[in-house]
Amino acid sequence: MMRITKEEAASMLLSMDNILIFAHENPDGDAVGSACALCHGLISLGKKAAVWLDGIPANDVHLTKGIMFDNSFTPEHIVSTDTADKRILGAGCGFDKSVSVELVIDHHFTNTMYAENTYLDEESAAAGEVVYDLLLEMGVTITKEMAECMYIAISTDTGCFRFGNTKARTLRTAAALLDCGIDAGEINRIQFETKTKEYVALEKMAMNSLKTYFDGKCAVIMLTLDMFRESGALESETQALSSLPRQIEGVYVGVTMKEKEEGFFRISVRTNAPADASEIASHLSGGGHPMAAGCAFVGNKDDALRAVLEHTENQLKKAGLL
Repeated sequence: MMRITKEEAASMLLSMDNILIFAHENPDGDAVGSACALCHGLISLGKKAAVWLDGIPANDVHLTKGIMFDNSFTPEHIVSTDTADKRILGAGCGFDKSVSVELVIDHHFTNTMYAENTYLDEESAAAGEVVYDLLLEMGVTITKEMAECMYIAISTDTGCFRFGNTKARTLRTAAALLDCGIDAGEINRIQFETKTKEYVALEKMAMNSLKTYFDGKCAVIMLTLDMFRESGALESETQALSSLPRQIEGVYVGVTMKEKEEGFFRISVRTNAPADASEIASHLSGGGHPMAAGCAFVGNKDDALRAVLEHTENQLKKAGLL
């Protein structure tokens, strides 16, 4: 397991062919956008490459047009993007999580170095930003199609450039992508301002479930299977819900608990400084960034909530907030 430089990662990719690209399970815009941009870049260099992504958000499905793996070649190299831990690798096409990943391209400082080679840039706001630098290093001419993929990746992980991970470098990269001819206004409208009626119904139920703890410093919303059934909303529509609890005045830790199946929960943690989301998630075998992290829990709703609150309380105390 080796950490490598951008130049070494570029050299590796240039030496490969028949490349299959994965990202993490339940891929968000950064996972989809970074994987698809990398794929398009490799194809532009004359290589056979494809992505495999499952559970793609509806607004991002179009990015995979023509590049989803269709068995037209036999994969010889496995690459992943935006995936910090092999336990959340969204493998498919006859592969599972035990597959040997030759190269991972990531920006999570919590990356477990599970791949044979890891190109990690923790200073980047998104994996899409890492891929942008890598494509340039490889001599790829950035097309409008690639630019849209990477803009969606970066804007997703920065909350449309509102989060603290947005740096001057991030904005310069976004500006370069706009220079490729993408319509950022329309992309932003679709990504951040368009909601289905089903999602609105689910959001209302989610907000009705909201409870606060520790003198209002923690807020939790719960999405149950019954809510999904009643609203008709798709899980791929729910990414925006993760940020809602943190937006409440006085809240330092916002938690969204999503029941995926009976006895299994996906948990998103969003924090305001000085609370650290990654520390909370790490105690539940998860990880992420200081302001945004995630984990999973096997058990009933009460036990899941109890576990999250225990580690949230410890984090609030550690941060001097309790």
